[in-house]
Amino acid sequence: MTSPSFWFSVGLALVCRPGLWGTAWSQVFRLAAPGWWRRSPFLPLPDPGYLRFRLETQYGSNQAPDPADVVTYLQWCRSYGQLT
Repeated sequence: MTSPSFWFSVGLALVCRPGLWGTAWSQVFRLAAPGWWRRSPFLPLPDPGYLRFRLETQYGSNQAPDPADVVTYLQWCRSYGQLT
């Protein structure tokens, strides 16, 4: 799906944007698979099928995701939350 280096790059991009930390934290739990706390590795990870579907519909099957897109998504989530 995505490599650890991708998530490391996303983490670095977020370190520079403390205004998105709360949004990122809430999205981690919002996208976590139901009952994540009952299954190993006991982390709030998204359902692998859902993540695969979202990545393939955005990037196709041969292209890697861009960490900048995660930042853009979190900015959109933050602004959408301010509208409601």
